[in-house]
Amino acid sequence: MSDQGKVSPARRRGLADEVADRIREAIFSGAYSPGAQLREVELSSVMDVSRGPVREGLRVLEREGLVHCAWHRGTTVTTLSTEDVAELDSLRGALEDLAVQQVIARASDEDLASIAKAAEVMERVADTHEMVRLDIAFHDTVFAAAGHRRLADAWEGIRCQVHLFLLTRINLSTEGYLGCIPHEHRELVTALRSRDTDTALQLFAAHRRHAVDVVTGTIAPS
Repeated sequence: MSDQGKVSPARRRGLADEVADRIREAIFSGAYSPGAQLREVELSSVMDVSRGPVREGLRVLEREGLVHCAWHRGTTVTTLSTEDVAELDSLRGALEDLAVQQVIARASDEDLASIAKAAEVMERVADTHEMVRLDIAFHDTVFAAAGHRRLADAWEGIRCQVHLFLLTRINLSTEGYLGCIPHEHRELVTALRSRDTDTALQLFAAHRRHAVDVVTGTIAPS
């Protein structure tokens, strides 16, 4: 049997991926908030592309959990429900607990230095959306330092949704946010460098819980 009968023809997806990147960036920068309508006609006009790549790009973002497509409402930026937040938090917690354990058991001093550097960058940030990016980047370095490929892949699968969750958090309030986030991450770095598993797990859990409590209204935004 020839190879031609085994695989489907390849299609170039570069333009659709670029469209997805640009819309994702607009969401992460705050240009499109949760619930905002994303109209194919407008997007194709703004980006000077046909509606085909826009439609494909939106499908990419739907798979990432960033947008929701419904035939009667069109496409909107995802609004996380209480159930969404609970599921995302529980899955993130399970992944992050394993990452912390792996980092403490296996990470090199160079890995820990990379994590510390990711936290230090936060000290000089004055923009809340940039702080969210750096928060995600910090956790990227933690998962990378864990040295567990499938764990890193699992994190990548929810990464954009966690980013959206943090955007939801700052949309509620930014009071005290720029001050508390660098402090929390300094504590995380200290625990990892001390290779204190119990303390690190407790601090990472508290870090996650604070944001969840703000989003769910359990505590007032600080």
